[in-house]
Amino acid sequence: MTLLENPKIRAATVSIIAAVGLAVTKLFIALASGSMAILASAIDSLLDILMSGVNFVAIRHAEQPADECHPFGHGKFETLATLFQSLVITASGSLILFESVRRLLAGPVLQKLDQGIGILAISAAVSFFVARYLKKVGKQTDSSALEADSLHFSMDIYTNTALLVGLLLVRWFDIPWLDPALSILVGLYILYEASQLIRHSMGDVLDRELPAELQQQIKTLIEEQQHGFGSYHGLRTRRAGSRKIMDFHLEVCKHMSVQDAHDIADRLEKKIERAILGADVTIHIEPCAQQNCPGVDQCDQVKSRFKTEG
Repeated sequence: MTLLENPKIRAATVSIIAAVGLAVTKLFIALASGSMAILASAIDSLLDILMSGVNFVAIRHAEQPADECHPFGHGKFETLATLFQSLVITASGSLILFESVRRLLAGPVLQKLDQGIGILAISAAVSFFVARYLKKVGKQTDSSALEADSLHFSMDIYTNTALLVGLLLVRWFDIPWLDPALSILVGLYILYEASQLIRHSMGDVLDRELPAELQQQIKTLIEEQQHGFGSYHGLRTRRAGSRKIMDFHLEVCKHMSVQDAHDIADRLEKKIERAILGADVTIHIEPCAQQNCPGVDQCDQVKSRFKTEG
């Protein structure tokens, strides 16, 4: 598979191209018009370039298979990319707030607003389609980096639309102070979204357990096959990029051979990995603790049912 045949790499490439086109156009219009609103949007698009570039590199590394130095794979490259994005977005939101307040106090001077209104309308439309595409691929591949990038483009839709309405009001009613005032709201919104990204990425860095609904799905998959073994306990889960790592203890009849117990665990691992995208399952086999064991014959019957129904 070539790089562009990988859906995650292709999506990251589309993101970079869209971000470059929007950023260059907005920056040119912002400098010509003197609008802080358009400049804020241009800075946001410049950040999109940086974020998309970081995602491209992170996803390429995250897609590499496990090796001697990284036996659990490279999935946390995506997590680190998400954390880096959130910190840079925080810095950009703070910069926009500072400059907006400064211009609000100094008094803005605006010109060529028609061009700014046009570019904001185009930008909102492009961001809408790119955000939908990134979100779709991010969901399909369970990529936290692409979902973060999709969120950033989704922010562009709302901010560009709000700024577009604001510039129309400035043009129609001659209220230039509205331009930096709207930029302050954009800056606050960016800071809020950045805080959400930080919370999400730090959860992965600190090995927070998988969401409750996903854990319930794992338990259901195990219990559906419980006619092949006794019980299970000690389920632990965590996330590394788009990989979902889990392990648990599985009790089997103490009269089973190692091969039979291994076959049961292997089938269960494959069942979970087929049902949950990116699952990485490790099962620890334990002998059952029942005092009155039904015996090896009963274990053979259990094993036979497991092979037939699994």
